[in-house]
Amino acid sequence: MKSASIIEYHGGPPVQLVVNEERAATLKEISLNLPEITLNDRQLCDLELLATGVFSPLGGFMTRPDYESVLDRMRLQNNVLWPIPICLGISDTKARTLEVGQSVALRDHEGFLLAVMHIEDMWPVDREKEASLVYGTTDIKHQGVKYLLSAEGDYYIGGKLEVLSIPLHFDFKQLRLTPKEIRRVYQKLRWKRVLGFQTRNPIQRLHFEMTIKAMRQAKANLLLLPVAGMTKPGDFDHYTRVRCYRAVTKHYPPDSFILNLLPLSMRLAGPRDALLHTIIAKNYGCTHFIVGRDHASPGTDAAGKSFYDSHAAQQLAERYSGDIGVTIIPFEELVYLPFEDEYRSSDQIPEGEQYISFSSSDIRSRIRSGRRIPEWATFKEVVAELKKAYPSPDRQGFTVFLTGLSGAGKSTIAKVLYARFLEMGDRPVTLLDGDIVRRNLSSQLSFSKEDRDTNVRRIGFVAGEITKNRGIAICAPIAPYNGTRTEIRNAIESYGGFIEVHVSTPIKVCETRDRKGMYAKARAGLIKGFTGVDDPYEIPESPEVRIDTSDLTPDEAAQEILLFMEQKGYI
Repeated sequence: MKSASIIEYHGGPPVQLVVNEERAATLKEISLNLPEITLNDRQLCDLELLATGVFSPLGGFMTRPDYESVLDRMRLQNNVLWPIPICLGISDTKARTLEVGQSVALRDHEGFLLAVMHIEDMWPVDREKEASLVYGTTDIKHQGVKYLLSAEGDYYIGGKLEVLSIPLHFDFKQLRLTPKEIRRVYQKLRWKRVLGFQTRNPIQRLHFEMTIKAMRQAKANLLLLPVAGMTKPGDFDHYTRVRCYRAVTKHYPPDSFILNLLPLSMRLAGPRDALLHTIIAKNYGCTHFIVGRDHASPGTDAAGKSFYDSHAAQQLAERYSGDIGVTIIPFEELVYLPFEDEYRSSDQIPEGEQYISFSSSDIRSRIRSGRRIPEWATFKEVVAELKKAYPSPDRQGFTVFLTGLSGAGKSTIAKVLYARFLEMGDRPVTLLDGDIVRRNLSSQLSFSKEDRDTNVRRIGFVAGEITKNRGIAICAPIAPYNGTRTEIRNAIESYGGFIEVHVSTPIKVCETRDRKGMYAKARAGLIKGFTGVDDPYEIPESPEVRIDTSDLTPDEAAQEILLFMEQKGYI
């Protein structure tokens, strides 16, 4: 029986990468003698989308000719539109162990065999060129660029995949249908026109009104495709977001929508991402797709300027809509008119009419600071779910992260804070001093830059687990590098508060307090790579608190931190 969905897969028939049981058994045996690659979180997302046909017509990770063609003209070698490279990055070290013509076993973090890849191509990556062409910038303030330049591999390998299993998920299994399964649902429901809406944020009333208007315009049913893969640092966790989506769906007319999770790793490539998301929607059987202002935007650069023009994504999507075969429904920002008690497009507001705009960032900020969210901005059910996951600051877990030179006073201040929080007794408290953690968790590490970073990351990981479980973590490492501190902040702020305290005591004062003689040894050349002497300390740009302990007692310094925390509602 022919499917009621009238739209075909992008670029031809859907790819079939998952092998049968007989071939899977053979591959398992073969894989025992194959080199291995452990996939990171982004690569796991990409593999799942390749395996399930979401990235159809791609039959594996891109080879160099397809990669270069996509960079230069947003098309595969066969001229099918494709805007973003889907490549498998590996380190230089790993590349030296592989060669074209080999097969390699692809495994998850736990060593579970997911697929075998037959290497057809391998080449060094010009990451700055890729950043310029895909993202339009090499500015690492752009999250997609930052990932590409810092976390992506030195080499790409490309080739066909034979998939034994898609990555395992134990959450929301009923909301993880493949394009093939979704299309069967359309057939059962006799849907012929389907409007796709992709989001990484909880649905506000403005989003809801936008989708309702778009459904009327397209005369279509709705496929909600919230992202359940890697999103933007600072976003709500996907468990909370999915509970919010479920809460909102009761406001849609019955049998007018399907909620399905998309395991996509966001690139935040603005216009190019809009094209990719439209193709994804097409493969899920959507005939129409919503592209809003600032679609897949990474935010602003250091000067506060948006990386992309607010209408660039819409314009590019509409330009190629005929090529893709999906009708684009562009939407301006919706705003709320308090005197009319209604929502309108920002370009349809009469001159002089008062209106209010409320973004997803505003929602996140208000929830995390314990401030009230207006009833017109979102649904009470959404607020309830967000408050459960992100309680007011006085009920959150948080991390106090003290950073500064050796001898600055971090450890002593941390001990004072530890005692004060124990006196309060409202949350469990853990002290993670740099030296103590090194002795107990990192004794095998050296004092190289890489190993010092590893030690700080371990501190950050433990602090994150404590914060996640509504406890207080007090950290007092040197933590000399901005990048590592930012990485830890982004991870912890997903769970609770993060208070960075720069103990800014000058090095001359620190040296006078050097009970262990470490500075003297470093100046004499007996210790190499000592922070502040022959290795840099990168000063925090905007810590929550900055304290010079030259003329302060530890109690006075701790009091400054406590006063800040009281002001912000943590205590």
